[in-house]
Amino acid sequence: MTQLVLFGLLGIWLLVIAATPVAAQCPVCIVTVGGGMLIAKKLGIDDFLVSIWISALNTAISFWLAPKLKLKLLKNPWLLSSIMLGLTLAYFQFTDQIGSGGNQLLSLDKIILGQIIGLLAMFIGNYIYGFTKSKNGNKTLFPYAKVVFPVGLVLLVTLFFQFVFNL
Repeated sequence: MTQLVLFGLLGIWLLVIAATPVAAQCPVCIVTVGGGMLIAKKLGIDDFLVSIWISALNTAISFWLAPKLKLKLLKNPWLLSSIMLGLTLAYFQFTDQIGSGGNQLLSLDKIILGQIIGLLAMFIGNYIYGFTKSKNGNKTLFPYAKVVFPVGLVLLVTLFFQFVFNL
């Protein structure tokens, strides 16, 4: 549990120092989160919790990358996030990381469940950000809200599962 708290505090600290007002989900932030995932795995944090953050990273990449793509269909970050989820799950399946009988939570594979929950948390966080921005005259409520809402929700979801299921 101490490792998870330290990991969360490290993530928040890295977000604060790496965030820029122009590109809230910037490549530097994305690489930082990716490096954090490797560290978390090495620290022995549960596959489910790491999987939530991997999915959140994929979603952040999708929301950053989608406007830059030339193919009109892939310019939708919601669709691109779903494609990234499918590709990530295919990778985990191909590398035999999915399907172990002892690696389950709520009768589902921890990696699959974590990927889905991470995606949904980021979607909901991005939706909340957009909703609050539209209700506030198309102005953000506070600096870095575009990062705080999705990442904050992912952190809350992670802590919820950590404490409820003692992961």
